[in-house]
Amino acid sequence: MKVVLDTCVLYPVLTREVLMRFARAGKFEPLWSPRIFEEWAYRAAKDGAGEAVRARGDQVLMNAQFPKAMIRPSPELEARLWLPDPDDVHVLAAAVTGHADAILTFNATDFPRGTLREEGLERLTPDELLMPLFQADPKGARGLIASLMLGLDGAVDPRAVLKRAGLPRLAKIFTTGGTG
Repeated sequence: MKVVLDTCVLYPVLTREVLMRFARAGKFEPLWSPRIFEEWAYRAAKDGAGEAVRARGDQVLMNAQFPKAMIRPSPELEARLWLPDPDDVHVLAAAVTGHADAILTFNATDFPRGTLREEGLERLTPDELLMPLFQADPKGARGLIASLMLGLDGAVDPRAVLKRAGLPRLAKIFTTGGTG
């Protein structure tokens, strides 16, 4: 499955880290655009210069790990498309250009499902993407999430971390030992 990652799932860090672990494991193919990366760096800069530098470094690493992920939509395509928030049209254009299956976002209001369907796309939250992936391979998914928890400083509550990352359903299934 090819998925365009909207800025709101790339920043904050925890959400991006969970998603990138699943992508690196080949569970889905991530896509992004220069403008999505610019928005991410801009939002990170609001949290301090160090966060902006970290964002740029992470972007370089992500592009190296996924050399086919960077999508450059044409201005003509962007001019043809419509969304309730014109500032989000570039995300839709990246999805169309990249032949994506879905746009991954927390922003339901600005990505109406009917409008996306007209372009052959779905709108998914990170939880909606990751839950079926977890259910298809619970052991592998648990390993991906556990490796993230080990990389965090100090003792962490996996359920709290995943909830903070906007993944409440994944948090529940991970911590209860269930598969669905």
